[in-house]
Order: sequence, then structure tokens, then C-alpha cells
Amino acid sequence: LFDLGVSSYQLNTEMRGFSFDKEGPLDMRMDLQSPMKAEEVINRFKEAELEKLIREYGEEPFSRSIAKQIVLKRPIQTTRELVDAIKAAIPVKVRWKMRKHFATRTFQAFRIYVNRELEELENGLAKSLQILGKGGRIISISFHSLEDRIVKNFFRSHAGKQDSDSVLKIITKKPLVPSEEEVLRNRRARSAKLRIAEKL
Repeated sequence: LFDLGVSSYQLNTEMRGFSFDKEGPLDMRMDLQSPMKAEEVINRFKEAELEKLIREYGEEPFSRSIAKQIVLKRPIQTTRELVDAIKAAIPVKVRWKMRKHFATRTFQAFRIYVNRELEELENGLAKSLQILGKGGRIISISFHSLEDRIVKNFFRSHAGKQDSDSVLKIITKKPLVPSEEEVLRNRRARSAKLRIAEKL
């Protein structure tokens, strides 16, 4: 089972720096033994590097203006200071129309980069296929399109067009998503997508 992304415990712990709703240091490391914190990336990267990171890992349409504001407001040492920089980069009218908090994509981008989440997911999927026996299942719960795309493409690439090429059978032709009732109980589940594949 791949339950991807950051946990509720990590989000609720201010000192970890994952949440834009809580004041804390810009850490964002899932493994506290890892050498690189988000603060180092935010304060040391060039503007062009920040723009690329936010665009690629956050899929943020305002990546250029956010990167510019980050550079202007450096040093940035807390989650609140980062939120303020993002806020200054996005027009008020746009912020009001957003379904998600305006800082969501940028925080996601730095977290994914610091923890090498996409690379870890690709490696984990490959290793799971090696150790699974016949009839074993890979179950993935993803929370954003970058993760979901990797899982979907991995399943498809191992399903094969011919039976002789197939290593996996895709159980969920379309991802399962939470019901309205579940989202009301748990807002963090609203973007979840569950996919299942079985080893042949």
C-alpha cells in the first residue's frame, strides 16, 4: 500500500514546517536525518531555479511571480513569511476564486523537492513489483496529479497491450475517489485517488 504524501501528524506539527496554516520553521523534511531543509532551497536558489521548481513540482501558474517575490523578501525563515511572499505574488481577485488555499501548490513543490518524493515513488513501485507474488496487489492513494500520473503510467506500462507482455492487471480502470460524505468527514481526503493493480 502506497499512502502517498505528508501525514496528518506531520501537517499538524508546527515545527516540521509542512503546513501553511501553522507558524513554524521551513523544514519540510520527512526524514529528519536528511541534510537539506526547505529553508535552504528557498533562500539559496536563484530566481530561475525557484520558478522552475515551483512550476514543475507545484504546477503553479504564478510560479514566475512567486519566485520573484521570494527573492525580494529573502531571507525567508518561517512558514508565515513564505505564505506572505506567495500572497504578494497572486492577484487578490484570483486568490478569492481559488478552490484551494493560494499557498498549497508552492508548499507542495518545496516539500516534493526536499524529499525527492517522485523519485522515491518510482523506486518504490519498481521494487514492489519485484517482491510481489502472483495475485499480489499494489494499492496507491495519491493526493495530486504528479503522483497519480506516475502510478497510472507505471500500471499501464506493465499491463501491456498483449497478454504475453503483461505483468500487471489493472483493477481500477478509473481511480476511486472519496464520496461527498467522506470529504465532509475529512477535508484532506478531497483530492485522494485510489488505484489498484494485481500481479499476474
